[in-house]
Amino acid sequence: MQKPAEIFGKFVAETTINEIPESAFIAAKHIIADCIGAIIGGMAEPDIQALVQQFELSLNNEIPILGTNFKADRATASLIHGTAGTVLEIDEGHQFARGHPGMHVLPALLAYVQGKGVTGHDFLRAFIIGYDVAARIGQASELNSHMHPHGTWGGIGAAAALAAVDRCDAEDTAKLINISSSLTLATSRKTMLEGGTVRNAYTGASNQLALLSMTLLKAGFSGEKDGISSVFGNIVSRNFDTSLAFEDLGKRFELCRNYFKIHACCRFNHAALDALEILIAQYPKLEDANYLKNKVKTIDVESYHLAAELADKSPSNVLACKFSIPFAIATTLYHQSSGVLSFTEDARINPDIQAICQKVQVSEDQNMTAQLPVLRPARVSIRLNDGSALTADVSTNRGDWQDPYAADELKQKFLSMTTRLWSLDKANHVHQTIMLLDETLM
Repeated sequence: MQKPAEIFGKFVAETTINEIPESAFIAAKHIIADCIGAIIGGMAEPDIQALVQQFELSLNNEIPILGTNFKADRATASLIHGTAGTVLEIDEGHQFARGHPGMHVLPALLAYVQGKGVTGHDFLRAFIIGYDVAARIGQASELNSHMHPHGTWGGIGAAAALAAVDRCDAEDTAKLINISSSLTLATSRKTMLEGGTVRNAYTGASNQLALLSMTLLKAGFSGEKDGISSVFGNIVSRNFDTSLAFEDLGKRFELCRNYFKIHACCRFNHAALDALEILIAQYPKLEDANYLKNKVKTIDVESYHLAAELADKSPSNVLACKFSIPFAIATTLYHQSSGVLSFTEDARINPDIQAICQKVQVSEDQNMTAQLPVLRPARVSIRLNDGSALTADVSTNRGDWQDPYAADELKQKFLSMTTRLWSLDKANHVHQTIMLLDETLM
């Protein structure tokens, strides 16, 4: 019986451009643009700028650090870009994998192809394949409930993308996958709940380790004979379900089942925020700060169990704010927006936002939990002092393949992120370049 790495190795090595549907290429370009937008937006953050300063970067290095005038080696560029792309909690993801394949694959692949004369078509092929491997391992794994998914299966997807762009044969690709599986990080879920910002580096480190995996392969190193089953079937995960991993492999490409974010926070908040947007549209009084202060008694949020965990009413820093439904609800009501500027330190310490936070109650609805992973439902009930209630519910998050954002909405998100550091003209030019990537030599 073939081992998982061998099956993936054959898929990576033998899948041709002609076997990938046009819909996957279109999706890939939108995902790459989303990742670049998240990276540039993240590069504007003070902690990422401080991180850049910790490295000895110069123009003599190979890889430009996006959003700066510096260059770095491939490994450092991957670390910085992967970390920057995570910090705003705005990058795309995959609900069945329960994580973010795009940001785990793109930084390593982008660094690896620099100076290699890779065509845009070959780059897209490698990205599509790497994303697919990452997402399939993610959805087939039952990660330890105390683990954060960042920095786990994503590194294998990045390694697969490197193998795809290098045109490695099936045997070498399987060896590479087995090596990269052993370089999985021991990530802690508590970091996101407590606001431990080391969590933002998990994705960057994973990209960096994918590059190390390729270096080790070329140096003749080896991994376990069945690294995926070992690591994702026994060590970091209780089970690795091969039926999920290989269902419609080569026919259904996972980036066509991704989701995009507009709300700048953990996706487990999003159903509640979508419901809140419905209420704001229906009841204009919710835009009035005095009404919120004097008329609203409580705000009850019911959702699935993963969302119900995000119940912290007093988050300790900005990262923790992004993993708090009470804060997300409160800052969205206060700012009438759930964008990046609603999740800042000034917002966190704002007494009016804090007062709204204390009114929010979050609970699990087991019927909603039972609808995972296909649906991500939530119900928001704003209870008023006169005993009446304003209620809205949603069955799934906007932005996924069931209720997608329009291309223009995704472009506006890209521009809003990238113009934190770039001119509008440059942002538009880069976006157009990405959308024409299949006609480009990188």
